[in-house]
Amino acid sequence: MKPAYEHVDLGEDCSVRVYHRRLPRIPFEWHHHPEYELTLTMNSHGKRYIGDSVSGYEAEDLVLVPPDLPHTWASNRSIDPSSPQVAIVMWFDGVWARRMADCCPEYGPLHKLLRRAACGLAFEPLAGNWMRGRLEQLLSNAARERLGAALDILCTLADAPGQPLASPQAFNQTNAGPSGHEPERINRVLSMIDAHFAEPLRLSQLCEAASLSERTLTRYFVQHIGESVGRYIARVRIGHACRMLADTTLPVSVIAANSGFAHVANFNRQFKASKETTPAEYRRLFAVAGAAEKEAVSRLNERSPSLRRKRKSASERNSGEVVD
Repeated sequence: MKPAYEHVDLGEDCSVRVYHRRLPRIPFEWHHHPEYELTLTMNSHGKRYIGDSVSGYEAEDLVLVPPDLPHTWASNRSIDPSSPQVAIVMWFDGVWARRMADCCPEYGPLHKLLRRAACGLAFEPLAGNWMRGRLEQLLSNAARERLGAALDILCTLADAPGQPLASPQAFNQTNAGPSGHEPERINRVLSMIDAHFAEPLRLSQLCEAASLSERTLTRYFVQHIGESVGRYIARVRIGHACRMLADTTLPVSVIAANSGFAHVANFNRQFKASKETTPAEYRRLFAVAGAAEKEAVSRLNERSPSLRRKRKSASERNSGEVVD
């Protein structure tokens, strides 16, 4: 399923944009944009789709999504049926955040946060509860107060426990990769893996491409990517398979072979270990969600940059509030 492109207008007078969304139900709206997005979802149960990561979510779900990674939430019920479901969305530009970190030592943690969020980052419930306590400042009508709250939230989250979500293959082809800031030698290895992941890959080949010893390459990978070479290759292969499962009707055996798995049984085992579901069930999740919300996905292209539809129905006019 191809994600829709969303144009987010931060505004001429704002460094961040905050959107206070209130709905009877959060729909499946598979989309991407070049800005970072921090989303706090409240009073809602459902499925969270971040790249090729599919998992359940519940109250105070807090996730940081990097640029151009397709994503959506889709609720199936409210925790409190008498109240609307709420999503607090904050968009900001990565270049702006890095400049703030470079210019102001107080905002240095922003560098760490962006590195950690390279493939999406789901924070633990305590972080969501903490951010909920900052909403008065974040939703203030005063732009400076919103900015101060946003920076404080982002810097605090830099050290908050979190779980990486998507594989590098979940990004579209225009994305620079997991972070875009690795040393050149690591970039050469990443490029080689991306081009040849469907083939047998030996560590010696990668070392030759990077002009590094096996020990040094292994150390560099853990330092800059956060995991071993083998684990990274496995994530790339699984990520490619996820994309084919969602976007094509090819048999699982063909997808396994095209993703670098010589044996479908090994593919099924590794896929389930990585995604906690089978390839067939993963495909079904995307198919069911996409069919149920096909109109919602197409309407996303008709929205204004603030995520409001150009023509709202009467029921929607009271469902969302944008803070400029």
